[in-house]
Amino acid sequence: MVDSFDAGRAYLRGEDARHLGRVLRAQPGQLYEVSDGRAVWLAKVAHVERESVEFSLIEPVDAARVPIEVTLLLSVVRFAHFEWAIEKATEMGVATIQPLFAARTDRPLLEAAPKRHARWEKIAHEAAQQARRIAPPLVLPLLSPSEAFGPVAAERKLLLSERPGAPPMERFRPATGLSFVALAFGPEGGWTEDELALARQAGFEEASLGPLILRTETAVVAALAVVLCSWPAA
Repeated sequence: MVDSFDAGRAYLRGEDARHLGRVLRAQPGQLYEVSDGRAVWLAKVAHVERESVEFSLIEPVDAARVPIEVTLLLSVVRFAHFEWAIEKATEMGVATIQPLFAARTDRPLLEAAPKRHARWEKIAHEAAQQARRIAPPLVLPLLSPSEAFGPVAAERKLLLSERPGAPPMERFRPATGLSFVALAFGPEGGWTEDELALARQAGFEEASLGPLILRTETAVVAALAVVLCSWPAA
């Protein structure tokens, strides 16, 4: 992602510039699509230095936009699975990822999680580039459910649940279009009764993805596919 578009020029700096210059061996005259987080332009490499790449802008590019803005509240699970979920959620267009430490989150994971925040941002950044998104999702600092549930603003808030009797997710499909949706996913072992009560107080409704027990990362992809592929957007 470039710093900005200014007078027909753009500059890529830092790690992305080093990767483009040293690994991909960018050369003047090569064409790339570049983004400043708000728009995308087709650009030509003008000059390559050790820590920066200069582009000359050619023309704006129509960028795909996800029709429904999704906030993902994701309880920390084993990092390989958690980071896979971040990557795939980013590819599917999630706008915000809120990591959670739930009551049943493993303590060693909880202790190590804050040190991995920069890595999570990097995973989201790279996945956004792969998916040709305008900008990566916002990856927020780790919070407890009691801290995270309340501030969420969305027209539909669903807490994915494995509990018997939880209504199927398809029941919550809106009759009219939505702009903002929040999806909350618990840790291995599921949500506690206190967490379910907190979620209900914050306007979340329990929803099920079916009778089978899914891994957290599988549930993330399945729920996002339901929302983005079959729910009407405003």
